Amino acid sequence: MKETTKLLLATIFFVVTNMSLSAQCKILNNSFKSGESISYDLYFNYGILNSKAGSGSLRTDMVEYRGSSAYNIRMHLNTSGLVGSFYSVNDTLISYMDMDLRPLMFTKNAHEGKDHSKEIQTFTYNDEGVRIRTNRVYNGEKRFDNTIDTNGCAYDYLSVLALIRNLDYTGMKEGDSKPIQFVSGREIVDMQVNYGGKSRVKANNGKTYDAIHISLTIHDKAFKNQTEAISASLTDDSNRVPIVINTHLKIGAIRAVLKDATGLRN
Repeated sequence: MKETTKLLLATIFFVVTNMSLSAQCKILNNSFKSGESISYDLYFNYGILNSKAGSGSLRTDMVEYRGSSAYNIRMHLNTSGLVGSFYSVNDTLISYMDMDLRPLMFTKNAHEGKDHSKEIQTFTYNDEGVRIRTNRVYNGEKRFDNTIDTNGCAYDYLSVLALIRNLDYTGMKEGDSKPIQFVSGREIVDMQVNYGGKSRVKANNGKTYDAIHISLTIHDKAFKNQTEAISASLTDDSNRVPIVINTHLKIGAIRAVLKDATGLRN
């Protein structure tokens, strides 16, 4: 009888553990849908240079990825004018996520200054956690090709944006944070999603929105200000549209301000 009880308890523990591991990264999407298109004006700050820098866009579509439905999010950043002549940027970031907003594949094709890099991350899920293969080619030379295993939830540059748009901030106070993991280059680094309260924010479409303020602490040397490596103001409604996105890099800070949004879910 005792052996039967032990076996039953072990079976229950195994099932519950596997359920929690397989479900731990799943998020219910309530904020966006296929066909959403958002455009931004870009601003660049570096030393005494503080100028309008160009344009950006964020587009979401439903596609098929390896036989299953998936979200395809594309971000394009392009500098022009004075900033473009000082430091040209033409970047395309693409993220595929399953219907539970778990990242499947991320690519970044970056033309910055005289340099060109291409980065690819692929995510595979099992009962033990996540296996991530990440590789980068820089100016035609392979820099790395690594495989990383983690039992936590890890995100790329775009899937983390989908995450923060769907997190539940109910009851959070300024300074409260939620820990996650972020794939940076060849390794996984710790990240915190920090809640910064609410206020009113004006966008470049002439509208002023009630907004939730979020910042991301990313423990990675690529960011000059790791405490607020990325910060965003999201509409305080069910769409959670990013109104302003600030990215602090070693070369300066890029600020994206909402210009237009169509195809919203709610």
